[in-house]
Amino acid sequence: MRKTIDTFLEKALILIFSLMLFSVIWQVFSRFLLKSPSTITDEISSFSLIWLGLLGAAYATGKRLHLAIDLIPSHIVAKRQKIYESIVQGSVLIFGFLVMVIGGARLCWLTFVFQQKSATLEIPLGFIYLVIPISGILICYYSLVILLRKKDLAL
Repeated sequence: MRKTIDTFLEKALILIFSLMLFSVIWQVFSRFLLKSPSTITDEISSFSLIWLGLLGAAYATGKRLHLAIDLIPSHIVAKRQKIYESIVQGSVLIFGFLVMVIGGARLCWLTFVFQQKSATLEIPLGFIYLVIPISGILICYYSLVILLRKKDLAL
């Protein structure tokens, strides 16, 4: 199942990045060559960047490429690597669940209830914010997989 999710995320990220790239290129082309800037490309590129960043964070978590800040000296961590990795993955899991899944779902619900729409495209912002709980679920999934697989914790 993990391989299927990885493949899907890879293809989705490539598609979103391509959409964002095309949108920015069209904006530059229409602004400087046609002298008539496109009105929708700003929102398309902004929304694509949001989706790309959050789904990319989930993908990076699955590949164990997420950002780490070393506050504990490396010689202390080296002695208890599995415990340290378990604490890190547990923290990522808790953050992903509380902030991204629960908080993101609440944000989506509120934007749908208040019927907030984007200025130019006029799509409900709840669809844009839906990536937060989706990304949170993926981050929680990857963290659980890493926590449950002992060989992943041995570096």
